[in-house]
Amino acid sequence: MDIPLEAKVECQDGVCGRSKFVLVNPVTEKITHVVVKEYSTNTEFIVPLEMIYETRGGKIQMHGSKTELKNLCPFIETRYIKEKVDNRLLVFGGGTYGNGAVYYHPNVTPLTEEVPVDERQLPEGESAIYRGTRVEATDGYIGHVDEIVVDPKTGNITHLVMREGHLWGRKDVLIPVSAVRKAGEVTVYLKLNKKKVEALPTFPLRRRWA
Repeated sequence: MDIPLEAKVECQDGVCGRSKFVLVNPVTEKITHVVVKEYSTNTEFIVPLEMIYETRGGKIQMHGSKTELKNLCPFIETRYIKEKVDNRLLVFGGGTYGNGAVYYHPNVTPLTEEVPVDERQLPEGESAIYRGTRVEATDGYIGHVDEIVVDPKTGNITHLVMREGHLWGRKDVLIPVSAVRKAGEVTVYLKLNKKKVEALPTFPLRRRWA
């Protein structure tokens, strides 16, 4: 089962959002969740892989209704931190305005206000991979992640599909997960150099969603 990113997601009662990330357990090499950006509110929700049952016709199809999607845990959580805001008055002393010494009025203290900060809610120990994550061989950049290939029986990632590497133009290259040294949201690092990656097969699977 190939899991496309930036693809439409269809709930049982209609199209409900787009796939943005996959969440990966790097120890077991399994995808655990797909992050779906819901259309009506633009909120990203964490969808367990068990709710995804098919990718076909340009869409990812999932169990559950649009309402059930909105009841899942959000991927982005906003928290508020206290931050000081300097509201002290500048006082200009001596001579013409602006020509003398400048100092803060001693009787005005800085205000404290709450500032919103957005944080991704990743399950402990897991990584997020999105479409466009850089792929680097041992000797430099070669392309970016286009989609993930998963064994539907086990949930294990079997391959990453890399597109638009500068060595091959717009060819899709199938990279086995065993060739991945380290994977993160920003960059996937391979154990192979560019020459060995060039010898890998192109994407042989039939793209049902293309």
